[in-house]
Amino acid sequence: MKKTTYLILGNSAAAIGCIEGIRQIDKTEPITIVTSESHHCYGRPLISYLLMGRTDIEHMKYRDADFYEKNNVTFMPGETATKIDPDKKTVTLASGTVLEYEKLLNATGSRPFVPPMTGLDTLKKYFTFMDLDSALEIEKYLTPESKVLIIGAGLIGTKCAEGIADRVKSTTIVEMAPRILPVVMPEEGSAIVQEELEKHNIHFVLNDSVGEFVQGENIGGTALLKSGNGKIEFDILICAVGVRPNSQLIENAGGEVDRGIVVDKNCKTSLNDIYAAGDCITSDDMTSGTRHMLALMPNAYIEGETAGINMAGGTKEYTTEFAMNAAGFFDLHIVSAGSYIGECVDASYKGCPAVGGLPAKKPSYRKFFIDKDTLKGFIMIGDVKRAGIYTSLVRKQTPLSSINFDEIVNEPQLMAFSKKERKAILAQ
Repeated sequence: MKKTTYLILGNSAAAIGCIEGIRQIDKTEPITIVTSESHHCYGRPLISYLLMGRTDIEHMKYRDADFYEKNNVTFMPGETATKIDPDKKTVTLASGTVLEYEKLLNATGSRPFVPPMTGLDTLKKYFTFMDLDSALEIEKYLTPESKVLIIGAGLIGTKCAEGIADRVKSTTIVEMAPRILPVVMPEEGSAIVQEELEKHNIHFVLNDSVGEFVQGENIGGTALLKSGNGKIEFDILICAVGVRPNSQLIENAGGEVDRGIVVDKNCKTSLNDIYAAGDCITSDDMTSGTRHMLALMPNAYIEGETAGINMAGGTKEYTTEFAMNAAGFFDLHIVSAGSYIGECVDASYKGCPAVGGLPAKKPSYRKFFIDKDTLKGFIMIGDVKRAGIYTSLVRKQTPLSSINFDEIVNEPQLMAFSKKERKAILAQ
C-alpha cells in the first residue's frame, strides 16, 4: 500500500488549483495525482484550436513541464480510480494498486453523454469531443473529402465544428432545439453565431434529431432524420450532445450526490476528509439562487484552490460562482455571464466608420439583465473588450445606483468607478 498526505483524482484545472492551494499553506507534505489520461495538464478549451492548427500540444499545457516536480507531486498518469473507502481512507485503482491518503480531492470532471439512438451500436466507430485524446483520435480520420456529422449544437458541438470545418468537405450539425447554443444564447444571439459558422461550410439541421443510423462503408454511415425530412450521409460521426458529472466514486462511497457531487462552501463533501471540485460537482449560482452544474474552467480552478487551502488546514470559502462562457468562433467572439433574469437593457450597436483619427467601431450585440439594482447577467457578441468590468459587477453584485451604469453600458471604462473599485477590478 502506498501512502500520501494529499491524494487528487483528476488532472485538469481543479486539480491544479488544489495543488496550488495546498502549497499556499503546506510547502512540503507529498501530493499524489491519479489521472486516467496520459498527458500533462492542459487547457481543454484549446482542443478545437489544435485541430485548426492554431496551437500544438506543447502550447496547450496549463502549467510548465516541471510543475509536478517543483511542487513535490507524484504524477500517476494512465491510472483510473475504481473505489474510495472513506473509513479506511484508501483508493483502489484499476491496476490493483491501493493508495492511502489523509485528505482526498475528487476532481474527476465529467464524461460525454451519448443518448440512445437506434442503430448507433451498428456503426464501426463514432467519436466524442471532450478531451485531448478524443481530438487526436478524430484527427487520424480527417481528410479533405470527409463528410462530418455532429450531433448537438451546444458549445462542445459548435467548437468541434470550428476545429474541423476548414479541413473537411462538409460539416453538418443536427440539433433538437430550434436554435444553436440553446443554453448559452437567446434567439438573436444564436442567429448571429450561426451565420458566422455557416460562412465556413457548416450546415445546420435544427428542431430535428436522428431517428436511425444505418451502417455504411468503413466507419461512416447514413443518419435518417426523425422528422422524415431526409437523410445525411457521413464518413465521421461525432456525438456532442452533453456531459454527465463523474460522481460515481463519491456516490458509491456513500457521499451525497444530487446529479453532481454536493459540496459546501469549503468544497467539502459529506464524507470525512474528502473534497470535490470541478465539473463533477453542483454549485450554488449566486445570480439565480439555484443549484446546478457550473462546468467552467475558471470556476473549477477556484473550487480546486478552495479545497486545497482547506485540505491543508487553511480557511477559504467560494460563494461567488455563476455561469460564464467566453468563446471564439473563427473571428467572432462571445462572452456571456450570469443569469438572464430581470429587465433586459439592449446596448447593441451597428458599428460606425473611423472618425477623427479614432478606429472604426465594429458591430456588437450586447444585452444586460438587471434585477433589484444589480447586474444579474450579460451577453456580448462581437466587441467583447472590457467584459471583465461587467463580470466584476455581477460577481460583486454592485448596486448600479452607486455607479454611472449608463456610461459603463455605452462605453465600458474604469473611470466610472471609484479609485478603490478600479484597483480591485484591475487586480482580478
